[in-house]
Amino acid sequence: MTGESVWLRVPVGEDAYRWITRTGCRRVLFIIHNVTSATRLLDVLPLFHSDVRVQMFATCTGSSPFLSGVPELLAQAGLPVLPWEQAKATDFDLAVSASYGGELSAIQGKLAVLSHGMGYNKRLRTPEIKPRTSPSGPQTPVFGLSPEWLLEDGRPLAAATVLSHPEQLERLRASCPEAAPTAVLAGDPCYDRILAALPQRDRFRRALGVGPGRRLIVLSSTWGQRSLFGGANATEPAGLLPWLLSRLATELPADEYRMTAVLHPNIWYGHGPGQVHAWLDSARRAGLEAIPPLDGWRQTLIAADCVIGDHSSVTYYAASIGIPVLLGAFPQEDLDPLSPVAAFGRTAPRLLRHGSLRAQLDRAISSHDPGLYKELAELASSSPGESAALLRRLFYGLMDLPEPSGHAALLDPLPLPPYSPVRVTAPIRVLVRQITTDPPELALTRYAVTDDGPDPSQGPPVQVDTAHTVIDEETREADRLRVADIVVRQAAGDDPRLGPPVVWASEALDRYPYCGLAAYIDGPDRCVVRTREGDLVRLSAAADPDGRTDLCDPAVYASALYAWLASGRALASATPAITVRTGAARHRVTVEPLSASTP
Repeated sequence: MTGESVWLRVPVGEDAYRWITRTGCRRVLFIIHNVTSATRLLDVLPLFHSDVRVQMFATCTGSSPFLSGVPELLAQAGLPVLPWEQAKATDFDLAVSASYGGELSAIQGKLAVLSHGMGYNKRLRTPEIKPRTSPSGPQTPVFGLSPEWLLEDGRPLAAATVLSHPEQLERLRASCPEAAPTAVLAGDPCYDRILAALPQRDRFRRALGVGPGRRLIVLSSTWGQRSLFGGANATEPAGLLPWLLSRLATELPADEYRMTAVLHPNIWYGHGPGQVHAWLDSARRAGLEAIPPLDGWRQTLIAADCVIGDHSSVTYYAASIGIPVLLGAFPQEDLDPLSPVAAFGRTAPRLLRHGSLRAQLDRAISSHDPGLYKELAELASSSPGESAALLRRLFYGLMDLPEPSGHAALLDPLPLPPYSPVRVTAPIRVLVRQITTDPPELALTRYAVTDDGPDPSQGPPVQVDTAHTVIDEETREADRLRVADIVVRQAAGDDPRLGPPVVWASEALDRYPYCGLAAYIDGPDRCVVRTREGDLVRLSAAADPDGRTDLCDPAVYASALYAWLASGRALASATPAITVRTGAARHRVTVEPLSASTP
């Protein structure tokens, strides 16, 4: 990615004609600034698929402070990667960028620039760009709409400045009229992919382990010191984040809420994935999942019940598709006051540090009006669902090449993420309430317990008959295993490292003499348990009413049986099934005694 990199000889270079297989192809260059801008370019990559008349390339300007992750992304794209110096020295029929960083004026070819978020909203100052003087004081230019970005020697830098809505064109005309003739309204491919995937919401929820009766809470943050993750302000240098992470993990019952974090790529690659995971460690051990910055964030957004966010495009997209939003940070001074995102910030409710986090989330969800952001949603794109056709028409027009006649312009559908259930390795405090004895029915409320979180027992008063502690054998708090009431292990039943479930359970009881029950979770809806008295039992959940697998953590079934037996009742009284409640969800669990010879 530097001038010292080895130049490619194929499919461009001084003697490339000797080695290439297809000749006469139009050359299309994707200009990568950083991982953030690359995500938008990956959205439009399929618009050139199946066209044997086009050869695609990629390059990186090397000008961004956030270069980490770019080589891996370029390798994933699988395109020939030109060193930046070679890219500047090569002729192209079309160059596509999603940022104004780097020496774009040096590119030899028609340039189209896309936005890499929900339009152009943020004010961005660089060492080369100073604030302007205005009647209201110094004003930092709006990124992507000001002459500092759009003009080179007084002339438009791009042949096409792609906008998603006429409101952006109005602001462009006011800020940089010289560039207005290059403006092209072509919708928003990222938003279109989200809209097309909305019918898959239930599948995305199940992929994240969110079953009936459970709410998915998404923590969304852009980058920068005044973002939700940055949290810098005059009164609280650490911001809302430490309080929020501890409350997410321990104030919300583990089986009634699912927590995820969608963080801007500049956070991931600016500070390093390892550091981000370290900052989130306590919350992650309590069940929060950090969604990778490239794959899965849109699916997570679609699946959400509520988003705690800031002035990011992700938060705006969430509101646009009808998801309730609470703003944990929103620096209006960082935004163009005429932008839709700024208007959104003047409308959306705020997350307050005082008071109950759960109460605020529940209130935001139950009182949400799906039409609250209808007008703002309409500003996300003036051509929803049409960006593929509009962008392909633009790109091929710039190349002076007829569009492919054999297939329509299409974007890739959002893939179904792999199944990713909650994994809590922090100790879990289980509060049990007995509902009926014949038939057996118990209500369980489980809270993760972390050193930096509040004591679950200090929460809202609930009726509790008994309480016990469950710990995953892979916990970091290994010293707590010796005092756990239940020890659990998650693995395949035929895992050769652990032996059959019945063998592991027997060994676990020997290893942890104060443990009353050991549970080996060998499937998404089942486990094998062994009691201190020597009873061996298979616990299996009945399918949901629609026939799908119950998504409750099988450790819940083990806790229910443990509480039942700890109350002095015999195992026989729990057969053939017990009913377990977690919040509003009910799980019918089959209790099947096993013999010691069961594999």
